[in-house]
Order: sequence, then structure tokens, then C-alpha cells
Amino acid sequence: MLYDLIIIGGGVIGALISRLASRYDLSILLIEKENDVGNGASSANSAIIHAGYDPLPFTNKAKFNVLGNKLFPSLCKELNVPLKEIGSLTIARSDDEIKILYDLVERAKINGVDVNLLNREELRIIEPNLSDDVLLALEAKSAKIVNPFLLVSNAIIDAYNNGLKIALGEEVTAINFIDNLYEIKTTKNTYFGKMVINSAGINSDKIAKMLDKDFPHTITPRKGEYFVLDKQINPLVNHVIFPLPSSKGKGILIIPTTSSNVLIGPSSEFCLDKDDTATDKSTLDEVLKSASSMLKSLPISDNIRVFSGLRPTPSNHDFYLKADKNHSTFINLVGIESPGLASSPAIAEFVLNQFILKELSPKLKEKIVPFNKKQMHVYLLDNEEATKIIQKNPLYGKIICNCEKVSEGEIIDELDASPFKLTYKGLRKRLRIGFGRCQGGFCAPKVVNLMAKYYHTSPLNILYDRDNSNILVTETKSEAN
Repeated sequence: MLYDLIIIGGGVIGALISRLASRYDLSILLIEKENDVGNGASSANSAIIHAGYDPLPFTNKAKFNVLGNKLFPSLCKELNVPLKEIGSLTIARSDDEIKILYDLVERAKINGVDVNLLNREELRIIEPNLSDDVLLALEAKSAKIVNPFLLVSNAIIDAYNNGLKIALGEEVTAINFIDNLYEIKTTKNTYFGKMVINSAGINSDKIAKMLDKDFPHTITPRKGEYFVLDKQINPLVNHVIFPLPSSKGKGILIIPTTSSNVLIGPSSEFCLDKDDTATDKSTLDEVLKSASSMLKSLPISDNIRVFSGLRPTPSNHDFYLKADKNHSTFINLVGIESPGLASSPAIAEFVLNQFILKELSPKLKEKIVPFNKKQMHVYLLDNEEATKIIQKNPLYGKIICNCEKVSEGEIIDELDASPFKLTYKGLRKRLRIGFGRCQGGFCAPKVVNLMAKYYHTSPLNILYDRDNSNILVTETKSEAN
């Protein structure tokens, strides 16, 4: 199977590159080792679109963060992805920290980011729950929060509707360059491509070394653990709250989300296992201790979940966005850690313009299919509108997930829109099923049965996530009994 372009990795970078490239007369294949797109760092992160004042000036991180931030409003409007421009506050609680805050102001000027300094009295008005020991804060109004699950999945749907082919559950095992083509071997198939984009996230160094064993950079996973607070609590904060950044990263944050939950975290510890997403009590205790010191009150009793994600921290501490030293059509995108999400649309445009268009010289398609995914959220409508919708399709009135008010009609719409068979986790991410206080305790059986009915299979065959992750393993009763 020969393609003009093969993209390895279905995270936010791979998804947005796929979307842009699908506008051109190219045959494109996306290869992803998981059974869903956006299943790694693109889904287990803080969901913040950083303003761009923090990265060291003149680095790729600084350049693409600032450019990417500006692209998000139009991108999310086009893809119907929730985005809130709530701004961020970086706080200082001592004279020494105030000095660092002024250094960040200077860095913001160099990076081209508008910021303000707010004193204690000003902060009390806009953030009454901040600790009384906060003396000064750097405000960045251009910081935003986004729904990262829908950003990736909707971008993939858009690309698929414009010709993208997708190979899920296929891990790349070898890459060879033969007769001016790249031979990509996976656990299931062999593909050939004229050009390859390596956007494999935490495994991007491994992919790069399949073609160049002397590739100079390595990825070390850095684990971040989080608490998720129930959205039923009163607004805890109105902005993303940062402590001062350190060598470990941006620190423990207080993060509102587009769904009205609040994230507390992340921790930041190196680990050896690129699949280790476990959480541990001692680390979470430190997260809680740090977060509590920034607020007057932190209702940790409203915690409904903990989780962790892995950041692909590179040995060079910056985004690496270059062609292989011996192959101009093999593009390595390595070390896309924070602010990778914020930078993603700008990185995608850079890859399109600097590599894909220059090397392949494709023509723009005469007809591009606009994004038209059906997204009906009845609970957001007023009573009159909701009644009309439900009268036309009663399934929109049949609530399956009570916590998040997700109807059977919305579930069917999501299954219809997906270009591939969804796992239970994949459906949860897209619709927030089971994301509420009960964490799926009441709705999971209904959802599994609905998925089985939709896919014309037994509930025993519905996967939670990866291969062999069947939710149900056997029938305890049969109709005959």
C-alpha cells in the first residue's frame, strides 16, 4: 500500500497535520498504535492554551506557543470545540518571588505576550479564594482552556471526511528507505510512503532512531498526577492559577475546565516506563499540599477522580522540528511537551508549509468537505427548543448518563460520526459519559449494551481501551436458565 504521506502518531499534532494535509490532492495514512486517537499526552494533560510568556525567548517553544495561542479561537470555532478565554494568574507570595515575577514580565515582552501585574487588592476582587499571602500576580489574559478530547477527535473526523485513511492498533516496528520510498512495518501490515511525519509523542525518539540509529535526542517520560473535582462545587477560581515555574515545570496548578470541573495538578517526576500512568498516594498528597497553600479553601472532599499523564520531555529541552539528517522527506517532531497543546496548530501549519508543500508540491483540492459533525446537546437548549428536538427524535429525551446529561440520541450521533469503531473509553472521552460524580457506576452497563447493539455484537466484545481490555468476560446467566 503506497501513500504520498504517512503520519505516525494520532495525538493532537498528528491530527492537526492530517487535517491541513487533507485539503490537498494527497493520499494520506495516519498510523496509531492505540485503538483510538488522542490517547496519550493529548488526552491526559492540563487542557491549557498557555499565553506564551513562560518559555525561554527565541526557542521553538516560545515561537510556536505564541503563534498557536492566536490560532485557537478560529480553529475551535471551525471544529465546534469548547474553548474558554479565561486568562491565567501566576502568583508571588514573597519578595524573592516578586523579583522572579518581574523577570517573567521582561520575558513576556521579548516573547510578544501582553501581561499585567495585579496587586493584592485587585486580586481580591477577581479571585476572592486566593490565599491572603499572595502579594502580586502576573495576569495573562490570552491564556485559554480547551476540550482536548474533542479537538483531536473532531480534527480526525474532518480529515477523514476529506480522504484521510486511518490504521489504529498498529505499532510501528521498523522503518527502511528503499528505492526512494519509506517502508513502514507495523505489528499488522507493511506500508510505503513518499514522505513520513514522525509525531509519535512519547515514542518519537524511538521512531526517529529506526531510520537514524544515531539520532541525537532522547525522550524521558515525566509523569504528572492530577485530582479532578466535581463540577457541582461553587466556582473555585475564575482563572488558571499558576505558582512560579521551576526547573520541574510550571508547578501545581488550579485549573478550571470547559466542563466546569476543576483540575488540581500536575506533579512532575521522571519515570522509566513509557506506559506507566499509575498514581500513588504520596505524590498526590504533595499535589494537594501545594495546591492548598494557594487557596483559602480547597474542597478536596469533592474529588471524584485521580489520573496521571506522561509528558515527552526531550534531552534538548525544546521542540525538535527537523528533517532526518539524510532524508529530507522524513520529518521528526520530537519532544512536544508543554506548551505542546497550545503550540499544536502553529506546528501543524509549519510542517505543512515547510515540509509537505515544499517536498510534495500537491495541488489544493477543488472541493473540500466542510466540518459538519452532528453535535446535539439537548440539556444546553431551552425547554421549547429541547421539546421540539425530542418530539422529532425521542432518543434525545432518553438520558443515559445522569451526571453529564448525555442522551441516547447523542451517543448514537457520536458513534455515527466516528470513522472507526470506538472503545468504551473513546466514547467516554468524546461525550464525557461517566465523567461525573458516579464515574460511570450507573450508566456504564447501559452504555456497553448500547454500543453492542450499535455494532451488532455481544457486550462481551466491547473493549474498554486496548486490545484484550474487554469490560465483560463471561455471561453469568443465559436466557435458557
